[in-house]
Amino acid sequence: MELQLPVFLAVLTAAALHAGWNALVKIKLDPFLAMTLIAVSCGIIALPALAITGLPNKEAWVWVALSTALHLAYYLFLAEAYRRADMSQVYPIARGAAPLATTAISLAFIHDPMTWGNVAGIAVLGLGVLLISLKGQRGSLVPSRTAVIYALLTAVTISLYTIVDGIGARAAGSPNSYAAALFALDAYPMLVICLWRKGWAGVRPALKFLVPGFAGGAMSLAAYWIVIWAMTVAPIALVAATRETSVLFGGLIAMVFLKEPLTPVRGLSALLILGGLVLMRLG
Repeated sequence: MELQLPVFLAVLTAAALHAGWNALVKIKLDPFLAMTLIAVSCGIIALPALAITGLPNKEAWVWVALSTALHLAYYLFLAEAYRRADMSQVYPIARGAAPLATTAISLAFIHDPMTWGNVAGIAVLGLGVLLISLKGQRGSLVPSRTAVIYALLTAVTISLYTIVDGIGARAAGSPNSYAAALFALDAYPMLVICLWRKGWAGVRPALKFLVPGFAGGAMSLAAYWIVIWAMTVAPIALVAATRETSVLFGGLIAMVFLKEPLTPVRGLSALLILGGLVLMRLG
């Protein structure tokens, strides 16, 4: 089981899509509402897809349920992190720590075949991703301790749901049926919590952002659907690490559309990420 070039390119596409929907969370809407809108959009889009893919094997449902809980935690932690810091600070912390943790768990429990070059590439890529977070929109200021904590909690949930979904998709008999079932289910707990916290009146502002919300939902669904499929044909840790190149796309989006600055540190980070990808491919 290797990360073949077509799979590698597909995961890079997923990374770009992932950065795109994360940027949409920073629209002029409360981040919690934005996350809810995107999650519910995913669920609406996934329902007709589930009618086409069919249901996954019964062995996969425990993984779907566990992943649904982990995704809910991910949405909540990420929304809270975005309330307290810039995308260019939160996103790299959340995404950079995740592949390192995923690799450790994968090596310990899943035993997907990987070379030392693969592991070294993941480490270099993770370092590059984390380094981006050293500079943010507010000049030399670092994100608040609370924002960092929420970003790290986001990283933990990313790592856990990645492992869970890799195992679940392999058990499902079809990665497509697993992905459709997951997206069809995991949106609604978020909606229930949003209604409980804010009420109908508090949710109403989201109605003005239905178009970007559904665009973000479509990008989120497509991005992670690709990743779920990739984890059935390639080592989970390599797929997870390649996906985190989304920070390069996220940095570009942040600079062009969110007017966040480019710094020498981010340039060095980009080189480290590219070097990590090369090591992973050559390893």
